[in-house]
Amino acid sequence: MQAVLEAVVEPRRREILRLVRTAESTAGSIAAHFPDVSRPTVSQHLRVLRDAGLLHERRDGTRRLYRARPEGFAEARAFFEEFWDSRLSTLKVEAEREQRRRDAHRND
Repeated sequence: MQAVLEAVVEPRRREILRLVRTAESTAGSIAAHFPDVSRPTVSQHLRVLRDAGLLHERRDGTRRLYRARPEGFAEARAFFEEFWDSRLSTLKVEAEREQRRRDAHRND
């Protein structure tokens, strides 16, 4: 999980993930979205994302194509959902309590 969190902390890497979330893209096409950054720097970002398990890399001749691997987020997602799920459970209990209180007032 540490590698995933370190990979997505960088804004350009998050943008790369957005670019390849729904469709495969070449390294050159991804790099074109970052005119202020050199291609070797974009390649380094791609490597970090791939090594963290967040990108799938496929070779097609000399081209490298990338697409997001949502399953790479599984451990981090499970961690954050622990907090979210408990908060939702608390909210549900409070909402049901409020509904019972309102129903009791209507029946009085």
